Amino acid sequence: MSHRIEPTASLDTTGLRCPIPVLRAKKILATLNIGDILAVRTTDPLALIDIPHMCNEFGYHLLLTRKELDYCIFYIEKSA
Repeated sequence: MSHRIEPTASLDTTGLRCPIPVLRAKKILATLNIGDILAVRTTDPLALIDIPHMCNEFGYHLLLTRKELDYCIFYIEKSA
């Protein structure tokens, strides 16, 4: 039985390049409560480096990175 992640908020940064996906994700995460989950969809290949780095830097928990053919979705939990 698989556990499905239910995001509290979502952000579509399709077509936007670094650093915009990270900046917008940080802005939304700042408004969320601890334990809330943000799903970020992006086509920027650098997001595979930038978003995990942002999570490490600010103490967010990267729950899952789902890679598709032409985009990625990151599920980020706001931590204390």
